Amino acid sequence: MKTFDLQVNGYAGIDFNRNELNVEQLHAACSALEEDGNEGILATLITDSMENMCLRLANIAQLRREDPLIEKIITGIHIEGPFLNETPGYIGAHPPQHARGANPDDMQRLLEAATGLVRLVTLAPERDPGFITTSLLRERNITIAAGHCNPSREELRGAIDSGLTMFTHLGNGCPMLMDRHDNIIQRVLSLSEELFISFIADGAHIPFPTLANYLRLVPPERTIVVTDAMSAARLPPGQYTLANWQLNIGEDLLAKAPDGSHLVGSTLTMPRVIDNLEKEIGLNQESIEAMLYSNPLAVIKLPGTTPS
Repeated sequence: MKTFDLQVNGYAGIDFNRNELNVEQLHAACSALEEDGNEGILATLITDSMENMCLRLANIAQLRREDPLIEKIITGIHIEGPFLNETPGYIGAHPPQHARGANPDDMQRLLEAATGLVRLVTLAPERDPGFITTSLLRERNITIAAGHCNPSREELRGAIDSGLTMFTHLGNGCPMLMDRHDNIIQRVLSLSEELFISFIADGAHIPFPTLANYLRLVPPERTIVVTDAMSAARLPPGQYTLANWQLNIGEDLLAKAPDGSHLVGSTLTMPRVIDNLEKEIGLNQESIEAMLYSNPLAVIKLPGTTPS
């Protein structure tokens, strides 16, 4: 089955969010990704200082130019942050001290560092005054997703009008306790006819019965499943990193913060995602391939694809 993953922070022991990432490491990760059925991915870089983010973006762009396999598998880059809601719960695993309001100057700096490779940016609409950065990204033909955010429905509507087309990993990047009716999950679901919505299908980020409910509500042509994989993906329990996080992955293979308060990416692989969607949700092969391949390609507007 063809798969394309919009959110990969690392893989097979390699953390993409490290300043010292080298061509041998990235080649090894891409080889493992290809073996696991990925036709391509977006390498995902998360919130850090602007200096570190720019360094990492430029480094991945350079390594991609040096190695044909890296160029083949890393189709582009997903920047998740730093323009996120810094409030506890919404910020998730991102370092709150590096979260900042969206602004064109910082966005331009990140885009230039990546030398044209950015395909997707996740930001908080309520941290983008006047949706100026969202509009800038739309002008550059870069897909904009909301995530790690708590915009009102009116703010979501304004962001959609300015170019927002996706929501990143619904059901995560938000507090465990929220208003039972007026919350970010319900607001996004109410706009699911207009947004592509991604989910992490590991049973931990969202319990499978809950995921099944979400999948009944979101139009099939707008549903995307990602791994949000970090460096421990595909490997046994042990010590792994995601950016500045030092994580002890136990027998349950869950990437948890050291205090157990929240998840820090996942150890998912696409073969496990397919198995979960078949056995836990009961989806057929056609539906799964749409969520894992055609819909992800459509939302980032790769050549030969057309967003709904």
